[in-house]
Amino acid sequence: MENQESRIVKAKNIEEAIEVAMHELDAARDELEVAILDRGKPGFLGLGSEMARIQVRRLTQSEAGQASAMESVSTLLRHMRVSAVSTLVNAHDKESGGPAIDIEGEDSGLLIGRKGETLRAMQFVVNLIVNKNRESRLRVLLDVEQYRDRKHTALGEMAKRVANRVASTSRPVTLEPMAPDERRAVHIALADHPSVSTESTGLGTERRVSINPKL
Repeated sequence: MENQESRIVKAKNIEEAIEVAMHELDAARDELEVAILDRGKPGFLGLGSEMARIQVRRLTQSEAGQASAMESVSTLLRHMRVSAVSTLVNAHDKESGGPAIDIEGEDSGLLIGRKGETLRAMQFVVNLIVNKNRESRLRVLLDVEQYRDRKHTALGEMAKRVANRVASTSRPVTLEPMAPDERRAVHIALADHPSVSTESTGLGTERRVSINPKL
């Protein structure tokens, strides 16, 4: 179990104190939680100076992953020059196993893109950044104003309507091409259906879900 005890570190200024803490704890900056206690004073010709003080704690692996994910999203939004903010909505998402982050703001529509393409691209980039130097892979799930949740709910309802038609006609139906998370939503929605089964067919961007009658 990782040591979560905090310690006080003093130095000439905040930046130097953080460097000292990183050295003492053998940790990267994004692995530390830092609270500034006193910014210190430079004084005049060395007279009346006061040391800067920080309280620092090494984050657990899970906490460090969350912090890295949030920082990566914020950096990406800043470079994209969009008006939006990110919020950690789930530290351990059921689907990804990692942090789930939702983005809200005036430019949310631009961040979703056509059929969620921009959102998926952002998620891909964030995961590349977060996992660059990690030993164990962390999967970050991104959403924009609950777009993904609404989309999955709608897909599940659509899948059930199609499944009922397949059950009544005994004729299989193949849905349009979908992204992996969307296909998964269809599979989950019909997992317990008594009269149909599902399978993914096709390659690459043409991969889609077939709903088949059970024999």
